[in-house]
Amino acid sequence: MKVILLQDIDKLGKKFEVKEVKDGHARNLLIPKGLVKQATKEAMEWLEVQKEILEKQAEEGLKTVQELASKLEGQEISIAVKVGDQDQLFESINAVKIAETLKEAGFNIKKSQVDLKEPIKEIGEYPIKIKLEHNLEAEIHLVVIKEKEE
Repeated sequence: MKVILLQDIDKLGKKFEVKEVKDGHARNLLIPKGLVKQATKEAMEWLEVQKEILEKQAEEGLKTVQELASKLEGQEISIAVKVGDQDQLFESINAVKIAETLKEAGFNIKKSQVDLKEPIKEIGEYPIKIKLEHNLEAEIHLVVIKEKEE
């Protein structure tokens, strides 16, 4: 029996693929659990519509990420930190702190998207890569400065 997978199924295939399975397996397990639907003419037409919708959503997602990447590229953000007598930082700057600073600047970036090899422990300027969906990247400039004392 030919079926359309309604979700990813281990050892069978990915969502919206058409597969040939044994009749008993489809009738007794896959169809009752809502994992597949029989590949009738109407179902195949439905499948084409679903694929078009997914394609449009992927294109819109890519455009959104491209816009975000172009806005982020070359952005300069500053983080003020407390320092000791020899300009050593009292706290290190990590991906969480960078993501929070970017959120305050209006960019929705997760800490996992900040490509930071190791925490920053000195005052200065640093290029930071931001990894976005669809394998896009943007580079920002991070400036770590002394916090002004009152």
